[in-house]
Amino acid sequence: MAKKGKAEGLTGLRKAAILLVSVDTDTAAKIMSKLHTEDIERISMEIAHLDEVTPDVRDAVIREYYQTHLARKYLEQGGFEYARALLEKSLPAETAAEILSGLEQSIAQTPFHFLKKTEPENLLTFIQDEHPQTIALILAHLSSRQASEILSGLSAKKQIEVVKRVARMEQTTPEAIRQVEAGLETRLASIVGQDLEQAGGVENIAEILNLVDRTTEKGILENLEEEDPDMVEQIRRLMFVFEDILLVNDKGIQSVLKEVESDELALALKTASDELKNKIFKNMSERAATLIKEDMEYMGPVRVSDVEGAQQRIVDVVRRLEEAGEVIISGRGGEEEIVV
Repeated sequence: MAKKGKAEGLTGLRKAAILLVSVDTDTAAKIMSKLHTEDIERISMEIAHLDEVTPDVRDAVIREYYQTHLARKYLEQGGFEYARALLEKSLPAETAAEILSGLEQSIAQTPFHFLKKTEPENLLTFIQDEHPQTIALILAHLSSRQASEILSGLSAKKQIEVVKRVARMEQTTPEAIRQVEAGLETRLASIVGQDLEQAGGVENIAEILNLVDRTTEKGILENLEEEDPDMVEQIRRLMFVFEDILLVNDKGIQSVLKEVESDELALALKTASDELKNKIFKNMSERAATLIKEDMEYMGPVRVSDVEGAQQRIVDVVRRLEEAGEVIISGRGGEEEIVV
């Protein structure tokens, strides 16, 4: 039972459960969507077994999360000593040391952590002559932004080889990771091992390709489609999802709405966030928006599969219009292509 006045003694799993029930459902859903299936199951089970959580326990868990998040931010900005100095100014020295100790251990257990602060252009020079499987393993453990910059710098042939390997990658043994790290150790940094690591997969490569420029993405997918059209279809469907319509410019939203039937839109918006609904409605006439809202209100229960189908058809319209240059998606390089 979580009735202590502080978060001490609570397991990490229990703290995660308390944190998720302490935020709004949309935020909790976004957090859960970033976790592995096994972790989602464990946390869901923990939430199901949660009994009364007192306000002081809840506040302690949230405070610990915030402090840890702040420490990670400081570490990324200026390293360990920088983080220590800033945390000790705002927290008791013992608390700051405890937070940093936990983070230091966590970071040291992350594969290729020593590459994460390396500039992409330097890292590209460092690994571009490696075997595609080695590059794929490295990219799968970097941030999507860093990985996309490296992928863009590879030759067209190697891009395809690397993309295929990342997309098909599932679990990698600790020994395989250690061997690759050991090969890099003498040239860049020390190595660490880790338990079985989940990395790669179609979702990973879709996230990476979302961040490369449009020319690179198009070239990679067109070449890859000749070898594996099914994989390309999976990647394309994951690269832009319905909620990403938030990234479409207003003029683009209006172009999309011209090609979507009102009943299809009402169905697709059934599970959309309030932010997306508001963006859609503000690009419609007041009368049209009112009609859509009424359709949604009187629609009643619908199958999730029907909603997802409607959303996917609208996403297909967005991607077709983007290809035709009628839609600009923020973060996809469109802004740089505008000529005034």
